[in-house]
Amino acid sequence: MPFRQPGGIANAKKDVLDAVGPRLRELRRRRGMTLAELAERTGINESTLSRLEGGTRKPTLELLLPLAEVHAVPLDDLVGAPRTGDPRIHLRPVVRDGMTYVPLSHPGGVQAHKLLIPPAPGIEPELKIHEGFEWVYVLAGRLRLLLGDQSLVLRAGEAAEFDTHVPHWLGPDGDRTVELLVLFGHQGERAHLRARTT
Repeated sequence: MPFRQPGGIANAKKDVLDAVGPRLRELRRRRGMTLAELAERTGINESTLSRLEGGTRKPTLELLLPLAEVHAVPLDDLVGAPRTGDPRIHLRPVVRDGMTYVPLSHPGGVQAHKLLIPPAPGIEPELKIHEGFEWVYVLAGRLRLLLGDQSLVLRAGEAAEFDTHVPHWLGPDGDRTVELLVLFGHQGERAHLRARTT
């Protein structure tokens, strides 16, 4: 029977709990949220959230469940549990500015999304810039890509990659929804899905 150090299990449990606070802070900051915004969305008061992130409040299931839901991550991710079993990604579409983003990857690193952009007659394209890069692949329909002074049309099976410091806009070319596979880094994800409109 292997020798077990006294207090080994207790110490391991403490290490896991100590890591929850910094993980929660990183998730919140990555989403560009303030403690006040998070408190509003979870129903947990700001003081409790601050103490959770600082490690002075013990994380409980009652506190972690709404946080996992708001951050759209499995509960295991909050406590740093090793991934086991099912490798499938649980898709939770996000609708923003009339576009539907379907996440195809777990949080962290380059993010993959399926993007559906419906036609919006009468709305003028508004070119935007942000940090990072984007790579798009047209799955169905035709994509109109405005990139700086260029106006390009991409059809199903075509791809484009560009620096997002260049003013750009994506939309359907025609009267049907265009479906894309999009890859972008954290800055691109935040610009499209997290930043608040002004």
